[in-house]
Amino acid sequence: MTTGIDLARAYHDDVVRPLLQAWRPGLPYAAGRLGSGSDVLGLDDATSRDHDWGLRLTLLVDERDVAAVDTHLEGALPAEHAGLPVRFATTWDPVVRHRVEVASPRGFATSRLGLDPTTDLDAVGWLALTGQSVLEVTAGAVFHDGPGELTAIRDRLAWYPHDVWLHVLAAEWARVGQELPFVGRTGVRGDDTGSRVLAARLAGSLLRLGLLLERRWPPYPKWLGTAFAGLPSAVTAGPHLDRALAATTWQERDAALGAACDALHERQRELGLPALDGPATEPFFDRPSRGLRALPELLRDAAGDAVRGLPGAVEQWVDAVDVLMDGPRRVALVRGPSGAASSEPR
Repeated sequence: MTTGIDLARAYHDDVVRPLLQAWRPGLPYAAGRLGSGSDVLGLDDATSRDHDWGLRLTLLVDERDVAAVDTHLEGALPAEHAGLPVRFATTWDPVVRHRVEVASPRGFATSRLGLDPTTDLDAVGWLALTGQSVLEVTAGAVFHDGPGELTAIRDRLAWYPHDVWLHVLAAEWARVGQELPFVGRTGVRGDDTGSRVLAARLAGSLLRLGLLLERRWPPYPKWLGTAFAGLPSAVTAGPHLDRALAATTWQERDAALGAACDALHERQRELGLPALDGPATEPFFDRPSRGLRALPELLRDAAGDAVRGLPGAVEQWVDAVDVLMDGPRRVALVRGPSGAASSEPR
């Protein structure tokens, strides 16, 4: 099957680039398949073709050339290429038009991130990013980058600064610690549904932890398990998570989640990150279930004063999709009283 990346590359090479060269020889530009869509992550399949899939391309030019290039392409592009329509509507835009997204490098990146990545981001700026928003800038294929601006932006977004990374790890471990004992508590009370729901929530946090440990930006939930599956953390922690999700008793869930925590903690130690002596978990007071040891505190202390008192990454404490997809709202939320003034990662 032709992938979206393959299709976009051929579209650029066979159609868009020749049109630009004939119209404005030597025009500096970058081109790639960036932005939204499973194909940007290289994960599209036959099912992906039922909406928003097709002849899509991101074309980045100097800000002063954006309008002229877009207008030229609207008039010069053919009706179809490779048997597919060049102009079509999408779920976010009912207008039938070409889907070459023309922008400046800075403008494109800012539209996805909610802030300007060509400037030095402070800690709060990094915490306002979601993994998916960064992947929409950094994960797709680049076919040409004459000016090099896009490559420079992608390099700047490679990963968190070290202290912010430790802070985000602390916040994710804190999320796990806050609910891990409840898998057993609900089970003891006979609430098996509640125990299963908590186990699934914790498994999601542990998937994210695996990605964060391996310096991989977590995609949005549809692809979280797929992204985790290819990581070293998945080799040791993955089977425990599978058992936790398939377990029919709370005791099995509790044991499997505790083992997954311990496996990820060992991976953290292997990577040279701050780790405790011994396992990550221990009995929760006198109850027959597991609790988390002081991993969040250890990581927060190692992160230092520059990030102390800040919230975690926004997607660690906000789960409203319409907020997470809106860059300016995310930034405003993290910088506002309910975000940056919070004393603890949530």
